[in-house]
Amino acid sequence: MSTDSDISKTVFYDHHLAAGGKMVPFAGYLMPVQYSSGIMQEHLHSRDNAGLFDVSHMGQIIIEGEGAAQALEKLMPVDLESLGINQQTYATLTNEQGGVMDDLIVTRWAENTFFLIVNAGCKMQDLEHIRSHLPDFDIRYLGEQGLLALQGLHAREIMAELSPEANKLVFMNGCHSTIDGIDCYITRSGYTGEDGFEISVDPSDALRLADKLLSYELVNWIGLGARDSLRLEAGLCLYGHDMNETTSPVEAGIIWSISKSRRVDGAKAGGFLGADVILGQIANGVSKKRVGFLVDGRAPVREGAEIVDQAGNVVGAITSGGFGPTLQAPVAMGYVSIEFAALGTQLNALVRGRSLPITVSKMPLVEQRYYRG
Repeated sequence: MSTDSDISKTVFYDHHLAAGGKMVPFAGYLMPVQYSSGIMQEHLHSRDNAGLFDVSHMGQIIIEGEGAAQALEKLMPVDLESLGINQQTYATLTNEQGGVMDDLIVTRWAENTFFLIVNAGCKMQDLEHIRSHLPDFDIRYLGEQGLLALQGLHAREIMAELSPEANKLVFMNGCHSTIDGIDCYITRSGYTGEDGFEISVDPSDALRLADKLLSYELVNWIGLGARDSLRLEAGLCLYGHDMNETTSPVEAGIIWSISKSRRVDGAKAGGFLGADVILGQIANGVSKKRVGFLVDGRAPVREGAEIVDQAGNVVGAITSGGFGPTLQAPVAMGYVSIEFAALGTQLNALVRGRSLPITVSKMPLVEQRYYRG
């Protein structure tokens, strides 16, 4: 049992309480899982209007020094040297066994300066890992920095008023800008499948920035519950659930995150931790794979439920599951033996002794609406 002294709070904690947030422990922080309208309404509000998410619990790290791109490329299978200034990429920190230590977003701020956003539950081990492999670089952890995500159909209209420069960005690009006189770093990104922005802000200005965003009628606070259902519909992994240190990027179905230049016959093939395992899997295939599911009926299937074939043999397990408010139906993702991974495969999930029919379905389960220009 965690004590109060073990739990951290983001700079927005009092704002969440004032807004009626139900606070729960998550990754070492007290975070709002939902507000009074409930997860389903928050989810739909984010789709149809604009949701404001406090993601300040995540780790923000700046790495600076001559040759930073090449040094970081030894830890992740991406081509950082090819990134333009203010361009970002999704990446994974891999281990020597080819497993995923964490997934993260890497932004190139300058020729030799990179800005990383890592998962809350992994950030201290990530920091230690990076420092141990990059001892000669300036590595700064922004422990108190605020991070807000403005996501949804009308996010762009709001950002057009607040920062026209940021509103011109395309997906996975960023810029230094000001909002109402507040210095920010804004990227066109997020983890909901919707168009939107993530805004890094100094803690001294964070509350004023949140108030400015919430002054728009279309903007409401959204909790972790809806963030989870949104990313599930969007087919996005939740680290520690849908992938971990024992699953590779290939097994996790994110082979697209491995730059072509880092693959066999690429200009910079290999050279990252676990390269032999991961490149071998690309060449020879894997025995299991992450897939999405649509679930028959209305009952959701949850993480940990066994997946069986028509003969009752266990062929996998659910790693994320719940009700998809956009689809008005239960959705899930999980790992199955590769022979059962084809789209349209009919399987069953075991839930409280019942066998619920599930169908392997194309991800994302709900179309992503990122702005690509």
